Amino acid sequence: MRYWKLYWHHGFPAEPVAIYSEIGPDDGETRRVEEFRGGRTGWADERRTHGGVFLADVPFGDVSDVSDAEEGNGPSAFTVFVIDREEFDAVWKRATGGAA
Repeated sequence: MRYWKLYWHHGFPAEPVAIYSEIGPDDGETRRVEEFRGGRTGWADERRTHGGVFLADVPFGDVSDVSDAEEGNGPSAFTVFVIDREEFDAVWKRATGGAA
């Protein structure tokens, strides 16, 4: 498993500002947490969703693919970090209220 923390730099009030992803060996997302301005969170795993959050339906590539992505005609709108399972699990536990 791989774990990413992505900050999305934008001005859209209804969109998340941070996305945490657990990525499986097939490069598919297996768990996801989204954090919004004001502290609201939503999450999804392979069986459940909460807060309007869904797993990505495309395989994840390399972290540099996202870091180098452009939004519109401007520079990257994303800052991506590789994190460890412990950091992801702490965010997951906080977002889900401890749901396994």
